[in-house]
Amino acid sequence: QVLLVESGGGSVQAGGSLRLSCSAFGYMYSVDSIYSMGWFRQAPGKEREGVAAIDRNGSTTYADSVKGRFTISKPNAKNILYLEMNSLQPEDTAMYYCAADSENIATILVGGYKYWGQGTQVTVSS
Repeated sequence: QVLLVESGGGSVQAGGSLRLSCSAFGYMYSVDSIYSMGWFRQAPGKEREGVAAIDRNGSTTYADSVKGRFTISKPNAKNILYLEMNSLQPEDTAMYYCAADSENIATILVGGYKYWGQGTQVTVSS
């Protein structure tokens, strides 16, 4: 079992920046079995959507809506994932979730992940 804990959410004005972090906890075997991680978001009344993903080789996938503004990264440490968000807009307001899976595919499809965090709120005001 893997526990994912997000942090770094908050309230910013349009044009601002935030960096989200996600830490993975669990038995060493479980954490070592993580091959891909991703960020998702869900706004009130909307379905959860993929934002960005990264596999163990460093390959990344981004949603069109965040390309050029968001950057996903996973430094050498096995259990930490980041999402750098720049030029934030009100439409980026949502609960942001971290996800992880043992398949080495940088997918932004919700169904591609087994483990999910509880989320961190991002609010962007105009």
